[in-house]
Amino acid sequence: MDDLIEDAGPDTNPGNAPEFTVSEISGAVKRSIEAGFSHIRVRGEVGRLSLPRSGHVYLDLKDDRSVLAAVIWKGTAARLTHPPEEGMEVIVTGRLTTFPGQSKYQMVIEDLRPAGAGALMAMLEKRRAMLAAEGLFDQSRKKPLPFLPQVIGVVTSPSGAVIRDILHRLRDRFPRHVLIWPVAVQGANCAPEVARAIRGFNALPLGGAIPRPDLIIVARGGGSLEDLWGFNEEIVVRAAAESAIPLISAVGHETDTTLIDHASDHRAPTPTAAAERAVPVRMDLLNWLSQQDGILTRAMTGGLGARRQRLADLSRALPRPETLLEQARQRLDLAAAGLAPALRHRGSLARARAEAAAARLGPALERALARKRLHLGQSAARLSPAILVKQTRQARLDLVRLVGRLDPARDQRRLHEARLRLDGLAARLVRAADQTCVQRREKLGALDRLHRTLGYTETLKRGYAVVRAGKAVITTESEARSQGALEIEFADGKLAVTPLGATPKSAPKQTPPKPGHDQGQLF
Repeated sequence: MDDLIEDAGPDTNPGNAPEFTVSEISGAVKRSIEAGFSHIRVRGEVGRLSLPRSGHVYLDLKDDRSVLAAVIWKGTAARLTHPPEEGMEVIVTGRLTTFPGQSKYQMVIEDLRPAGAGALMAMLEKRRAMLAAEGLFDQSRKKPLPFLPQVIGVVTSPSGAVIRDILHRLRDRFPRHVLIWPVAVQGANCAPEVARAIRGFNALPLGGAIPRPDLIIVARGGGSLEDLWGFNEEIVVRAAAESAIPLISAVGHETDTTLIDHASDHRAPTPTAAAERAVPVRMDLLNWLSQQDGILTRAMTGGLGARRQRLADLSRALPRPETLLEQARQRLDLAAAGLAPALRHRGSLARARAEAAAARLGPALERALARKRLHLGQSAARLSPAILVKQTRQARLDLVRLVGRLDPARDQRRLHEARLRLDGLAARLVRAADQTCVQRREKLGALDRLHRTLGYTETLKRGYAVVRAGKAVITTESEARSQGALEIEFADGKLAVTPLGATPKSAPKQTPPKPGHDQGQLF
């Protein structure tokens, strides 16, 4: 521009001033601005943010008095750690240039950072309020964690200490199958990779080649707010809220809080605490199972003992089965004893009725025939031969009808049926009497065998003997010595003896023994 002005010379006459095209003026201004502001840093507030489909970012940097137009090209915008948001105070680094198409200057931003923690916290609070208004942080959306997951998916850096701490804690408490999805845990690639990892675990099919996790842990070690900013991005929060698999967030230390902590189903203060929350202690479970087994065994033993005692108490109150059957058995015996006379009596009555019916049948038939014959003779005497013939024919028909009604064969058949029933009753009576005799004979034989078994004669066969004095049984030695004569009964016979030294009241006359046949004394 200065060169152009110097070439114009001191002559101020418009007619002599050189003429420039618009493009020349725009180019000169562009070179002058880019040469003087090729690398600058500007602090300001983001305003009028525009995000077209091309991927470029157009925004205004403003303070209380001025506005500076700025643009972030697509490649630079993809590398930014903190994407710009309207109202955010930032410090940008770049260069000034002009836009000849609109005759304005603008700043091409090459780097953008929030202007201190205050601006980041303000932006974080604004984003948190927006997501909370959508209901992503509601407690009703949170899912319960499985008690003992079979497969655990871990989203973290594969080379950090976090994954080693998680695996070590899981191995100590309860070893499980662990799937690791490696991601960047800070920088521009952190948010998209973490979101893809969460959605990738959820997209795994059940029963596929790669097992689908029952639980997801998103973990990272401690760091500054800027280092943890990837876990505050909206894409990560939405992926965590949409996860159908229960998710534990373990980002940073206990004092660090990110937006994924609000959207997850459970927040752990540290990655180690996340592993402890994921699985129980195996030894604690074994001890608890042992205690429960003891409690169950004692309860079953006590319950069975109480029921056994209750059953014994109730059984003592019940009557014996044979007592219940005694009266019924006695009634059956009485009924069986009265069955034979009743059958004989009923047979006699049936036989008497049959004989009475047979006795009445013959005279009644003869009387009816005699009355018809008499009536027929009287009619024949009174009527003319023609009428007599007609009446005779009619009387004959009446007689046939009467004979048909008084059919002797039918009455004989009835009498025969009555006799058959009587014979059947008599046969049943005979069979019942025979069966009763057989039963009584068997019962008498059983009683006789029992009497012989329990009698003393069976005892004599085993080497014992019965000592009697007359009809009295002697059981002591003193009683035996006081008797004059004793009778000893063995299994095969009886033997009369005299006690040694006894003085019988009336000694019987004894026959002197024959020589060679001396009978010794028992005592």
